[in-house]
Amino acid sequence: MLTRTLLGFVLLAATATAARAQSTVYQPHRARKHFVTISYDWHHTNALDFENHPLADLLGRPVSEAHLQPYDYRTRDGETLVHVLEFSHPGQGASVTVYPFGLSSGAALTVRGSVLQLPTIRLSFEGPAPSPSYTLTGGRAYDLGAGVTTGDLSAGWGLGSYAFVIGGIGHAASDEASGRRYFAEAGGAITSGPFGVEIAVKYSQTNLPIPVEHRVVAIPVTVRAMVTF
Repeated sequence: MLTRTLLGFVLLAATATAARAQSTVYQPHRARKHFVTISYDWHHTNALDFENHPLADLLGRPVSEAHLQPYDYRTRDGETLVHVLEFSHPGQGASVTVYPFGLSSGAALTVRGSVLQLPTIRLSFEGPAPSPSYTLTGGRAYDLGAGVTTGDLSAGWGLGSYAFVIGGIGHAASDEASGRRYFAEAGGAITSGPFGVEIAVKYSQTNLPIPVEHRVVAIPVTVRAMVTF
């Protein structure tokens, strides 16, 4: 009787041990949480609705794009011609992204601060205008925004991914003037361990007071090289 009881306990212990081993084998490893991401950014900026912002804002009259002409735009009354001497597209910057409660799998609160170059803009006018030329040089934007990131990160060096949407405000400073900014940004990334590459599209509106109240609307497309802690 004693032998049978001991065998029963041994079989029960062996069964429990096997069950624990099986659950350990098949239990997936969770990715560690990410809290801070630092990135170096490269962006290509395209103007949006340029004939209205800033051209119509500056000239105070509707403006249309010109084709096959020695000038680029003209007011619809034909009195002022606009020459776009420069609109620089490439730029660089840096960002710091914070996940206050951590990012691993699922949705996470996201706070991002960025510094980026604004495009250099040089215009000249023939005809009535607030000034014979317009320049925006040495521009920098300081943006701060918040949003949500949905991630599916992998443990170790496995491939993971996430997508995000952020909105916020900022400050623009250039050699000529300073002003406020509003923006919305969305994108996604591929990660492996602490490293990753992100692609994002940003809608930005920069309001400036000189020579008259006007705004510049642009869409920077950004690639970020990231390291996460």
